[in-house]
Amino acid sequence: MLLVTGVSGGLGRLVAERLADRDDVVLGTRAPLPGARRVDFDDPESLPRAFAGVDTLLLISAGYGEDDTVIARHDAAISAAERAGVRHVVYTSLSGAGDHLPYALPHRWTERRLSASTSLKWTVLRNGLYAELLAFLAAPGADGRVTAPLGEGRLAAVARADLAEIAARVALDPAPHAGRVYELAGPRALGGAELAAATGTAYEPETLAEARDRLSASEALGFEVPMLVGTYSAIAHGFLATPDAGTLPTLLGRTPLDPLAVYAEAVGAAAGASAGR
Repeated sequence: MLLVTGVSGGLGRLVAERLADRDDVVLGTRAPLPGARRVDFDDPESLPRAFAGVDTLLLISAGYGEDDTVIARHDAAISAAERAGVRHVVYTSLSGAGDHLPYALPHRWTERRLSASTSLKWTVLRNGLYAELLAFLAAPGADGRVTAPLGEGRLAAVARADLAEIAARVALDPAPHAGRVYELAGPRALGGAELAAATGTAYEPETLAEARDRLSASEALGFEVPMLVGTYSAIAHGFLATPDAGTLPTLLGRTPLDPLAVYAEAVGAAAGASAGR
């Protein structure tokens, strides 16, 4: 049996759609969801029951938070998997290039925790940043400008749907992928000027200091401000620009989705939702 965690989140929901109606798949979430098991990493005592009978665990990263919070969640999940007799864990991590990002540490800790396990086989999917995330980080403003502080940097963004499909495929047949770490960056790198052109706007980037002031004045949580500024800085200074080296089409069995088209579609969807409020 395969258990997929975090199916109420963006990536997990897409994975669940690809595994719908399979008798050998169970969905897990902390949010109430008909037919799903309650899987709450903040409540470790609940996990043995949730993991009962599970052979493969698709551990979708347990969300953003302070490092100690995320690490505690992942440790609870892996420890429960070991006690429940789970044989293989597939973990959705962060790209190797993402080591420069403020939220990389919990991912690397989790990878180390898995490799140190004496009972679990494991596979690590090092996901690049989503093209859909760019629709948040670099959304055009009402004044017709993209002001995200990306400088001349570029991001090898990847469609979340492609990552969901790969996660589903690997988790359904994990044995050939045991002990493998897959780098899953996007097929091409996008810069601010391209994002603006795709949305019919102008690219006039602010500085990192201006972005920090803007975010600090918003409803962002305390840890989110350095997280977002650090993401902008890593993109602007070229650390996330290296595109996929062929792993995406190999695991997908097809050509990856165009991240620029995914970005433009996500921007349009967000604008439509805002207009409909």
